[in-house]
Amino acid sequence: MIKNIVLFFLSIAPLLVEAQDQMTPELLWKLGRVSGLGISKDGKYVVYSVATPDADANKSNRKSYAVPVNGGTPIEINNPDSLLPNRNLSSDGNYLMSSKEVKMKKIFGADYYPELTKSNAYIFDNLNDRHWDEWEDGKFGHVFVGPVGKPENEKDIMPDEPYDCPQKPFGGEEDYVWNPDGKHVVYVCKKKYGKDYALSTNTDLFEYNVSTGATKNLTQGRMGYDINPSFSKAGTLAWLSMRREGYEADKQDIVASTGLGVVNLTKHRDDINVEGFQWSDDGRNIFFWAPINGTLQLFEVDYTGATAKLPDIRQLTSGDFDITGIVGQNGNQLIVSRTDMNHAAELYSVDVATGSMKPLTHVNDSTYNSIGKCKSERRWITTTDGKKMLVWVIYPPDFDATKKYPTLLYCQGGPQSALTQLYSFRWNFQLMASQGYIVVAPNRRGMPGHGTRWNEQISKDWGGQVMKDYLSAIDAVSKEKFVDKDRLGCVGASYGGYSVYMLAGIHNNRFKTFIAHDGVFDLKSMYGTTEEMWFVNWDLGGPYWDKKNASAQKTFSQFSPSNFVDKWNTPIMIVQGGRDYRVPIEQGLQAFQAAQLRGIKSRLLYLPDENHWVLSAQNALVWQHEFFKWLNETMPPKDQAAPSKEKKAF
Repeated sequence: MIKNIVLFFLSIAPLLVEAQDQMTPELLWKLGRVSGLGISKDGKYVVYSVATPDADANKSNRKSYAVPVNGGTPIEINNPDSLLPNRNLSSDGNYLMSSKEVKMKKIFGADYYPELTKSNAYIFDNLNDRHWDEWEDGKFGHVFVGPVGKPENEKDIMPDEPYDCPQKPFGGEEDYVWNPDGKHVVYVCKKKYGKDYALSTNTDLFEYNVSTGATKNLTQGRMGYDINPSFSKAGTLAWLSMRREGYEADKQDIVASTGLGVVNLTKHRDDINVEGFQWSDDGRNIFFWAPINGTLQLFEVDYTGATAKLPDIRQLTSGDFDITGIVGQNGNQLIVSRTDMNHAAELYSVDVATGSMKPLTHVNDSTYNSIGKCKSERRWITTTDGKKMLVWVIYPPDFDATKKYPTLLYCQGGPQSALTQLYSFRWNFQLMASQGYIVVAPNRRGMPGHGTRWNEQISKDWGGQVMKDYLSAIDAVSKEKFVDKDRLGCVGASYGGYSVYMLAGIHNNRFKTFIAHDGVFDLKSMYGTTEEMWFVNWDLGGPYWDKKNASAQKTFSQFSPSNFVDKWNTPIMIVQGGRDYRVPIEQGLQAFQAAQLRGIKSRLLYLPDENHWVLSAQNALVWQHEFFKWLNETMPPKDQAAPSKEKKAF
């Protein structure tokens, strides 16, 4: 496969002479996307897949491979499942699990009036009518268990229950698991419907007895998210848990169930917010990954059971890279996925004792070896309230400190998501820097990896200290002689898009241009149209009509960007997905209309079939080209009054 990629680029080299020394949108959307699938049953191979976008066909082509666990030449395989343990098969080999959609509610006009076959009406009498990018259709994901080879004898473990497992919109096979005893299934479910579902984050773990059909709640009284159940080989159950209902960004810990009760294994580390974990093969400890000081690193926690002793937590890896997942264990080696700001995900082997790492896959090496790398640098900046804030600064390839560079303030979404050594196929720092921009990416208030207090300070204060953090970051970096202070831009999506809208009204002429993607513009209409109500209730403080709620009233009066449009005076580009039900379409349309009516140079990029992200290759290429085209138009080089219509952005 790598050979074919090299031959392909050699064949079109004359067309890409200028592009071969830098990342471009086209090159970004030719990279293979590596996903680890597991370690083979015989323990000899790491099995993985590579999805390669095909922009012409507007889809991705996926192939699977196996590489020796100690490294070597990968081989293409046609049926990866045949090499891997079947997690859906009970330990005694008698039963199989599966999941499928079950129609349980009438929603459509034709459900009520079968004779009206051309009706496309939806009828709702409760909330949760939409979620993420889909309208409710009356179907619910359910788990089925049946004897091997006898699908007609399958049993729905949630009969007559209008609840989902896997959880929507992103749940998968990790939401249900066999107990090693082969007699019980543990599954994740939020057994609430309609408005109750939209208001709560309280998922629980339920245990289903295959023999009797009885179900019991294993996490009764635990009010936050309880997800990702996993058993050690000895049968000890561990999972990820949050404490508070309604707070989707609460500290996430690993908890384990023992004969003496439930033990929180990571509670005592205030700076650790676990993203995922895996039991060690011997069941004596748990490996996990979590953000820490601007990166995602690999950790190990001792499983000590229900004792008074706090379990030891050891950080296994360190460096300017992200560990984004664990594929499996091979003796004293862990197979992990790793990225950094110059490299998409590849698989690595980690020595558990030393933390040393060795690459196992090399899917994109030939591409990266042909382009310049972008240096990423840590800076610690003092905020207006005297705190130290980590800021990533990313430089163009062949950076020359004697020159001046246009500079972008990048505003992260979430709002409580980590800003680490990520490699995004949309907000790609390597791509931005390769077009000649310095990128300033602050770990502002609200980001995990810097302690719980830092993470929580953003809730109910969206437009407060966070905005000061952003301005502190760009002001500090702008003191450098190599920053062109006349060519500063500000970009971001989701909460980052909200940040762009907010800063557009308070930036005091720092910036020459803005780009907001799926950003929150008007908090009242956001509260009235978003689907996960627990989020806005927690982060905004509650409904805007609750006049007795001082926190909510402050949020809607002081922190809604729509209240500051009278101070907008800077060109702004607005990107909006038509199937984004988290930050719905009216947010982008209102912002564009306000800018147009204010007489401000503005542009709307509307993507009718995209959700909160941009997933199709051709739409992504349009997105990237319009992004840089707008920057070039609104803050062109000083010797260029305005770009010609024929001039490309790259």
